Amino acid sequence: MAFQTEKVSFKNQEGHTLDARLELPEKDVRSYAIFVHCFTCSKNVHAASRISRALTESGIAVLRFDFTGLGNSEGDFSNTNFSTTVSDLNSAYDFLQSSYKAPDLIIGHSLGGATVLAAAGSMPKLKGIVTISAPSDIPHVEKLFSDKVQEIESAGQARVTLAGREFVIKKQFLDDVRSIELEDKLARIKVPCLFFHSPQDEVVSFDHAKKNLEMKKNSSDSLISLEGASHMLNQKEDSEYVSRIIAAWGLRYLS
Repeated sequence: MAFQTEKVSFKNQEGHTLDARLELPEKDVRSYAIFVHCFTCSKNVHAASRISRALTESGIAVLRFDFTGLGNSEGDFSNTNFSTTVSDLNSAYDFLQSSYKAPDLIIGHSLGGATVLAAAGSMPKLKGIVTISAPSDIPHVEKLFSDKVQEIESAGQARVTLAGREFVIKKQFLDDVRSIELEDKLARIKVPCLFFHSPQDEVVSFDHAKKNLEMKKNSSDSLISLEGASHMLNQKEDSEYVSRIIAAWGLRYLS
């Protein structure tokens, strides 16, 4: 696999510098895309790096970045919420549009998939959306720290352990995720969507993918079952399969 990686960064709306990588094809760029990582992950999570690099073989350049307070990006994660991740994604879109070319495609993994669906309406030049293991409702993320929700509500915050790392979750995070109706945002998306989901997903059940497809209400949308895959796409072959399908699907829609 031949590709080039550029280390780039951009400012979000709060003035924080967000760290990013731009994976570029060895030859001409046919299209640009953004990969949005999962909740509390980083741009270097296996699914993000593997899929981004694999897509360069089809001439698609992919920007992957760390949300505020995660990875190598500036800011305090405890002060972020779902709305700030949507804002960070919009900043990434603006960065690509001003420095390279507006992305045709956005790809979101897990809660990053919900972020993509929530933000798409403010990205007029999009031609396609891909989600992987995405929930159909934002409050679903509370299940990751359900044993701490009562403490967060009563004390205003709590320390939670996610994927072996400790984070502070504040009540403002709960208030924010509970205020967002994803169905309304999905119904307004006009570009085609490609939903990937594993029937064996134990974090976000397959029913969420079926509901996302139903809420989108567009005959050009597709749902692809990732039989046997984990929520995080830990197996390299699963990421490679997703990449091949995205590239083939994208031929129909991307410039």
